[in-house]
Amino acid sequence: MAASIEEILSDLKKRIFKTVYFLAGEEPYFIDIISDYIEDKVLSEADKSFNQIIIYGDDTSIAAIIDTARRFPMMSSHQVVIVKEAQSLKKIEDLASYLDAPLQSTILVFCYKYKSLDKRTKLYKLLESKAVYFESPRLRDYQIPAWIENFLMKRGIKTEPAASAMLTEYLGTDLHKIANELEKLIITLPASKPIITNVLIEKNIGISKDYNNFELQKAVGEKNILKANMIVRYFGDNPKDNPLTLTIASLFSFFSKLLTYHYLADKTKNNVAAALKVNPFFVKDYESAANKYNARKTVQTISLLRTFDMKSKGYGDAGTEPGDLLKELIYRILHL
Repeated sequence: MAASIEEILSDLKKRIFKTVYFLAGEEPYFIDIISDYIEDKVLSEADKSFNQIIIYGDDTSIAAIIDTARRFPMMSSHQVVIVKEAQSLKKIEDLASYLDAPLQSTILVFCYKYKSLDKRTKLYKLLESKAVYFESPRLRDYQIPAWIENFLMKRGIKTEPAASAMLTEYLGTDLHKIANELEKLIITLPASKPIITNVLIEKNIGISKDYNNFELQKAVGEKNILKANMIVRYFGDNPKDNPLTLTIASLFSFFSKLLTYHYLADKTKNNVAAALKVNPFFVKDYESAANKYNARKTVQTISLLRTFDMKSKGYGDAGTEPGDLLKELIYRILHL
């Protein structure tokens, strides 16, 4: 059956086991959450030495995996066989023969990362009907702030609205990296005030709460020339921490959403948040920017961003320093 991560973990915690778990998809984080739980929690430490086997796709074959899966456990109710890097396996479709009659005492786990099975195949249909098939899609950038907030909420921790956006801008969409940084932040939290703030992020991760892409985006949206120039100067002095391509991508995302905002018939807060896929807290930033950049100026800004994105990658530019390119770009946007 196709299952969600919540359903799979809930059953595992209740010790309701399936014979085969096929964990596929572009996002490795959720695959690792499930396989790590099975590896750590299903068998006792005493049972693991005889009944838990870790195999790597590059070093084995489907036939060898099936032979291993058909062995009976030693002095235990279950044997756990985890196939890591299963996407490297040849003839994965040959697994179908095992699914017709899996050994009930074996828990066989495939970690099939960065790709998915063709849903038209016999193997996929058998996995869906006779095993657990989990597909882990990679989250889009606009989904990350909500994921961060949910990750922390499950631990009883709140976040300032801008904090999750700041973390997303700095850490990108790598969920393993984000989770690691959040765990570090959680350790530093005072028990009396479990809330992630911009100040806490600046102190413990090294992201400046005043000089980052999120604040530049806001300053440009407000046409706050002084603040925008201060951030641009800071970026120019710290180019390794503030790559120009990421700054341009951040501004491109903002102005693309602003263009969508201009053509929304219903500009109520909740509708705008849903259409732009942003936290309702940030709707006011688009309302403010729309007063400074009408639809025509928004299109002109997007065109500028495309031009400077090409320049930042060496096309149509004779080697201008990234900091100087950013100064020119922001100047031209602010004076449209």
